[in-house]
Amino acid sequence: MNDQTETSTIDLKRVISLAKPHWKALVFATFALFMGSGLSLLYPQAARIGIDDVLVNKAKDLDLGLLGLALIGLFLFQAVFVSLRYYLFTVVGERVVADLRRSLYTAIVRQEIGFFDDTKTGELTSRLTSDTQILQNAVTSNLSMALRFGAQAVGGTIVLFLTSVKLASVIAIAVPGVVGISVYYGRKVRKLSRAVQDRLADSTAVAEETIGGIRTVRSFAGEENAKSRYGDAVEESFAAAKKRAIVGAVFGGGVTLIGYGTVAVVLWLGGTMVTQDDLTMGELTAFLLYTLMVAFSLGALSGLWTDFMKATGSAERVFQLIDRVPPFEVVGGQTPHLNGEVTFKDVSFRYPTRPEVDALQDVSFTMHPGTKVAVVGPSGAGKSTIGAMMLRFYDPNEGAILVDGMPLTELDPTALREQIGVVAQEPILFSGTIAENVRFAKLNATDSEVEDALRAANAWEFVSEFPDKVETVIGERGIRLSGGQKQRIAIARALLKDPKILILDEATSALDVESEALVQKALENLMRGRTTLIIAHRLSTVAGADRVLVLDRGKLVEDGTHSELVDAEGIYHRLIESQRLLA
Repeated sequence: MNDQTETSTIDLKRVISLAKPHWKALVFATFALFMGSGLSLLYPQAARIGIDDVLVNKAKDLDLGLLGLALIGLFLFQAVFVSLRYYLFTVVGERVVADLRRSLYTAIVRQEIGFFDDTKTGELTSRLTSDTQILQNAVTSNLSMALRFGAQAVGGTIVLFLTSVKLASVIAIAVPGVVGISVYYGRKVRKLSRAVQDRLADSTAVAEETIGGIRTVRSFAGEENAKSRYGDAVEESFAAAKKRAIVGAVFGGGVTLIGYGTVAVVLWLGGTMVTQDDLTMGELTAFLLYTLMVAFSLGALSGLWTDFMKATGSAERVFQLIDRVPPFEVVGGQTPHLNGEVTFKDVSFRYPTRPEVDALQDVSFTMHPGTKVAVVGPSGAGKSTIGAMMLRFYDPNEGAILVDGMPLTELDPTALREQIGVVAQEPILFSGTIAENVRFAKLNATDSEVEDALRAANAWEFVSEFPDKVETVIGERGIRLSGGQKQRIAIARALLKDPKILILDEATSALDVESEALVQKALENLMRGRTTLIIAHRLSTVAGADRVLVLDRGKLVEDGTHSELVDAEGIYHRLIESQRLLA
C-alpha cells in the first residue's frame, strides 16, 4: 500500500471516528437500520408467493387481500425504523460536524500571526464552510446509506445463493469488477476533489478580499477587474470540477453496463432454468428482484465510496489545520502581574513571508515602568514590528525580549497579552453593539464599568446621543461610526482592560484636527501610570514622550528626548522639519 492510499485510509477512519462519542445513539440507529433493511428483503418473497401459489398453482386457500394487508403492515413497520434511523444518524452527524467546526475554528485562532500573514482569510473560511459541509454529508446521510445499502447487498446476496447457486455465481463474477473499478475511481476522484476544493478556496479568497474592500474597489472603479479576478478563479474551479465529472461519467457508465449486463445474463439463464423446471417462475421473479436490489445497493455504495473519497480530500485539509501546532504558542509558563519593564536585547527579526529582509537589526533598548517611549522613523523602518514583537506575535531570529527581566519565551502568551493594551491606527471593531465591543476587553464588565470607560475615552458624549446608546449596532468593522468615534471606542476598550503595558500604533494619524484633539485627551487618560510604546510621527503625540527612539531600515539610529534629538539635527530633526513644512 502506497503512502497516499495509507493516508486516505487513515483520513477516512478519522472521519468515521468522529462519531465515536455518540455510540449509544448510533447503536439504536444501527439497530433501526438493520431492521429496516432486513424487512426490505421480505418483499421479493411476497412476489414469489403471489406468482407461484396464486398465478401458477391457483392455490385456493391463499387470500390475496390478506397478503396485501400483511405487506401494508410490513411497510408501516419498516417506515418507523426508517424514520428512527434517519433522525438518529442526522442528529449525530450534525452534532459531530458542529464539534468539528468548533475544533477547526479553535485550531485556526491559536495559530501564530505569521500563519495568517501567509494564509488568505477566504481560504480559511472555505475550510470552515465548504470542507466541513462535505464532511457533514460523509458522517450523516452518507454513512447511514452506506450501512443500509451494505446490509441490503449482503442480505440480498445470501438469499440469492440460497435460491440458486448457479445464478448467484453470475452475480459473484460481476461484483469483484464493480468493487475494483470503485476502488480505482475512489483514488482518482480523491485527488480531483482536493483540486476542486483548493480552487474553490481560491475563489472564496478573491470574493472575501473584494467584498471586504468594496469601498476601495468602488473608489477605483475596479468592479470589472474584481469581476474578472473572481470569474477567472471560478472558471479554474469549474475546470477542476469538469475533470472530476468526466471521470465520474465514465465510472457511472461502466458500473451501469456491468449491473444491467448482469441482470440480462440472469434473466436469460434463469428463463432457461424455468423452462427446464429447475426454477419456478416465482423464484425467478424473486431472484431478479433480489438481483436488482443487490445491483442497486452496489451502485449506491460505489457512489457513496466516491463521496467518502471526496470527504477524505476535505478531511486532509481540515485535519492538517487541526493538527497544526504553532511553533511557539504552546511554549511558556506562568505570567505574574507585570510591573511593565520591557527590554529589547540585540533583537534581529525577519518576517517569515520576507525572510530576505531584516525588519529589525540588533535593536536594544529598555522601557522603564510607567514611562512613555515614542518610536518614530520613515515608513517601513520597523516601528510596528516592535509593537508586534512585544505582543509576541513573532519571536526574534536573534536576541531576546524581556518583560520585568523574564524572557518573553518563558511567559504564557495569553496571560502576557491580557496585560497589554493596543490602540491601532485603524481599530478593528466587530459588528455587534458598542457595549459588546467595549466588553471584548473584559467580558464580565458591568454596565457602569462600560459607561465609565466610555466617559474616560471621551466617547460618552456621542454614544449617549444614539437612540439605543451602548446597545447601538455599529455594523461590520464599525462602519456606522466616524474615524474619531471608532478610535474612542477602541480607547474605551483598552481602558476597560486596564493594561500595565500600552501600545499606541499611530492612533491619531488618520484623524482630522478636531477628532485628534478629543482622541488625544482620551489617550492621555489611557497612558497615565502605564508603560506606553507610542508608534507615531505626529509632533503632538511624540513631543510628550519621556524618550524617543528613531528607527531607520530596521536599525536603532537615534535615542534621546524630543529636545535632545531636535538639537542633534539628525533623522528625527529632519522628520520634524518636514512635518512642519507640510503643516
